[in-house]
Amino acid sequence: MEPVRNPYAPGAGQRPPELAGRDREVDAFEIVLERISRGRPERSLVLTGLRGVGKTVLLNTLRSEAITRQWGTGKIEARPDQSLRRPIAGALHMAVRELAPHVSDPSRVDEVLGVIKAFSVRSADAAGKRGVARSAAARWQPGIDVPAAVGRADSGDIEIDLVELFTDAAALAASVATGIALFIDEMQDLGAADVSAMCAACHELSQTGAPLIVVGAGLPHLPALLSASKSYSERLFRYQRIDRLDRLAADRALVAPAAREGVEFEAKALDALYEASGGYPYFVQAYGKATWDHAPRSPITAADVRVAAPEAEAELAVGFFGSRYERATPAEREYMRAMAGLDAAADADAPVPTAEVARALGRKPASLSPARDSLIKKGLIYSGERGTVAFTVPHFARYLRSQPPVE
Repeated sequence: MEPVRNPYAPGAGQRPPELAGRDREVDAFEIVLERISRGRPERSLVLTGLRGVGKTVLLNTLRSEAITRQWGTGKIEARPDQSLRRPIAGALHMAVRELAPHVSDPSRVDEVLGVIKAFSVRSADAAGKRGVARSAAARWQPGIDVPAAVGRADSGDIEIDLVELFTDAAALAASVATGIALFIDEMQDLGAADVSAMCAACHELSQTGAPLIVVGAGLPHLPALLSASKSYSERLFRYQRIDRLDRLAADRALVAPAAREGVEFEAKALDALYEASGGYPYFVQAYGKATWDHAPRSPITAADVRVAAPEAEAELAVGFFGSRYERATPAEREYMRAMAGLDAAADADAPVPTAEVARALGRKPASLSPARDSLIKKGLIYSGERGTVAFTVPHFARYLRSQPPVE
């Protein structure tokens, strides 16, 4: 079939042609938006799951829902060792600009922009005092054409400042009977102080009923990080685990886009595609794309899937698995290979005990702590429960077992 008409889209954060299996999450978010708009109390939201399950796609979809309801929105991607101040100021600046046309008194918008500027400029001041990128900090400006506020969100204490910033931004949204939604991808990469500040700010907003919510997305251990920062975070956020698609949703993700192009799948082809992809949305798109390109005609058969599978696997090996494997040091690769060997029986990327990893390598657990901690920081593994580790990428253990041994 014509590759130009291929409807499948395997890509990082790229919305698939058919967003299957996420209706429940979207419907629940619409209720949250409506409740907040009516002054009802609601919690902020945290999406968790492995790589490739579509967290970023869902995050973008939820943002689109908020925009449709004329909410102010902003989105950031957290990064390790990066302060929250600049990105959150930029996201709130965008949200306020979206609300500005609905505000009758422009001075109120300027007041909030002044607070945002004070909050963000405080980051540059702090960098200069530490001697970190002093000249860049001095030159950097947030692009807000109003004077920075004085005495508001500029104390230097991120927890105090973020509460004040969110409170003022939420008050502006309330004045036009709407709200603000801030979307944070890779939320597990926030620094400890920023996590604490975010929890404190959301806690304050929930108590006052202010119309500002945070929608975060991150790896499965994100709830544990939030709980370690503030014990009340277990009750502060609504947690939604985003997992692989069930069989009906995975079939819909393949069949619906093909049908719009006048193409059908045989039942056995869908069986083979689900077995290969495991229902993970990224893999569904990758195998669907390769199968389309290899199939000579409609309907697509199981034989077409078998012919195309090696190409899909080769592409995943380079772009999805290989790029992550290359980021690891030799010691970290050795640790991951030991994990993969322990997971061989189940072949399901199940958590494995760290003590068993150490035993497989003939080492003491304490001597492996640097490699384990570095892998967690790089987002290659996570520790959902004390004494266990698991891969953040589905099928990664299977990929590692297919690679030649390290010499």
